[in-house]
Amino acid sequence: MSPNPAQEHPFKRVANELRAEILRGDLAPGAKLPSEHQLAERFDVTRATVRKGIALLRSEGHVTSRQGKGAFVRERPHVSMRQTGSIYRARRSTGKPNFNAEAEAQGQRPKQIIREVVETPAPDAIAERFGVPPGAPLVVRRLLFTVDDSPMQLADCYYEAAMARGTKLAEARLIKGGANAFIEDCDGPIGRKIVRFIEDLDIRMPYPHEIEALDIPDGVPIARVVRAAYDSAGDVIEVLDSIVPCDRHVFRYVIDV
Repeated sequence: MSPNPAQEHPFKRVANELRAEILRGDLAPGAKLPSEHQLAERFDVTRATVRKGIALLRSEGHVTSRQGKGAFVRERPHVSMRQTGSIYRARRSTGKPNFNAEAEAQGQRPKQIIREVVETPAPDAIAERFGVPPGAPLVVRRLLFTVDDSPMQLADCYYEAAMARGTKLAEARLIKGGANAFIEDCDGPIGRKIVRFIEDLDIRMPYPHEIEALDIPDGVPIARVVRAAYDSAGDVIEVLDSIVPCDRHVFRYVIDV
């Protein structure tokens, strides 16, 4: 139920009406909001009150401000990550990494950027999934995923060092078809088939370095998604530790029972 306008603080009335217009689509993504002067006249409030209302919308992730240009409705490219075995195999059959194939199927322009590829001691949570002692050597590929040039996801891909050393997994360059295709290549050095994924999701507020890397607005949480990939022997061959802003991803899981 909508609050009684007569009982609202003036800046909340400004924010509530503009938010409703954004959610209805009357103000489209990328659209510039009217000037502070125009909004002050429309709502019969001071410009300071308008600024406070826009600040509330900015903290909610609905608008962004550009120095000297005004406030704009935040553009939010979304990727719907649909999790089923058949979809995974269908995306893999394109010869492209799964994220890229999924985004392209939705008419978007994906890109993966390598931030770092190093050998590192296993963090506790990652070591637990591999079943190795904390601090055991792992190779990690740290990636940034973008869609339509907007940052979408930070992904740290871990592999046991004994398996990854001397292979493309340990090289600081993109792998054609993605790491999973390389792992499953029956003519390659690993040749292990992925048969199962288990994902754990944790919702929290972002840390400062995540805010900077992913351009996360105030008030928007992130989902930390830790996914373990299992081979036919039941062993973990990859752990993917991802940070995804909750304002630009939709996850769909299909569970057969």
